[in-house]
Formats: sequence, C-alpha cells, structure tokens
Amino acid sequence: MVLGSDLRRGKATAGRGPRAAGRGTAALAALVLILAPVLAACSDNSGGGSQSTPPTPSVQKTTSAPATAPADPAAATKEIKQNWAKFFDPKTSAKEKLAILENGDRMAPVLQAFGGDQRGGQVQAQVTKVDFTSPTKATVTYNLTLKGATALPNASGTSVQQNGTWKVSVNTLCALVAMSGNASASALPGC
Repeated sequence: MVLGSDLRRGKATAGRGPRAAGRGTAALAALVLILAPVLAACSDNSGGGSQSTPPTPSVQKTTSAPATAPADPAAATKEIKQNWAKFFDPKTSAKEKLAILENGDRMAPVLQAFGGDQRGGQVQAQVTKVDFTSPTKATVTYNLTLKGATALPNASGTSVQQNGTWKVSVNTLCALVAMSGNASASALPGC
C-alpha cells in the first residue's frame, strides 16, 4: 500500500483523513499565532541578546526664555528711579553719588568735574522708562532738568547692577560730561 492511498480510496481510518487534516492545520496555525509575538519579543536585530527594551527618548521642554530682566523687575525699576533721582539731586553729597555710580571708587575725578560745572550742580533727572536688556543692565529714558526747566527731554542712559545695587552707568555720566563742553573733564580717566 502506498502512503496516502487510503485517502483516495475513501478508506480513511478514524482520526485520519480530510477532517483530521483540517484540525491539524488549524492547531498549527493557532500555535504559530501564539508563538509569533513571543518569538518576536525575544528577538534582537543587533544580535546582542539584550533582554530589556531600549529607553524611550524624551524631549524636555523649557518654559522660560533667556533672562532679559532681573528676578524682580518691579523692585529693580523702583531702585533705578530712586538712585537716578538721588544721583542727580544737587543736595546729594559726592560720597553718596559715588556709591550709586558704576565704578564709583575710580570715578571721583569725573564726578568732581561734572559737579564742579555750574550747570552740573543744578541738574536733576526724572526717569520715565526702564527697559531691561539683561538681568544686570537696563536702558533708562529720563528727562534732565536745569533749574526746574526741562533741558534734555527723553534722554537715554544706562543703569547697571553692580555689587547688588542698581547704579548710574559710567557711560551715562561721561556722555553728560562730554555734552557740557568741558574738554578737560572729558579727558579725565574713566571716560
């Protein structure tokens, strides 16, 4: 007898034959469907045999932009306005002015030249706007008055934070000295 000849002659024995073959195919297909995901989970394309899945990369979002202002802009603005008013007040002593002038310890000769000018001793400033350009620097818009009359409206200067204090910048003082027309004061060290 030839293998499989029973099937052609219709003499299939119990458990064999077309119906039994169909059940076997179904069982094999079920086994493949169950084992395929298990085998895929255990496979590694790199051949390294790593048993853990690689970490998922994460992107951290930053919520703050680069700092262009101090931590407390309102307090800094208030201090700038007060120090500018004090610096340009004729009643403020030279020592007090040096404390709120950038590099004040080296700027005494320039400050004396500015204060020694008759007009320098009569000017006052009122800050109208402060724009921070960094956490330690600000552009200051101010009106400069001479004997109560506005002599220089909407002037622009800078304020810098030095040793924890917002100060009138050297650039601002030197620009005012240069505007005074006092050539000897403009040539002083520091400007």
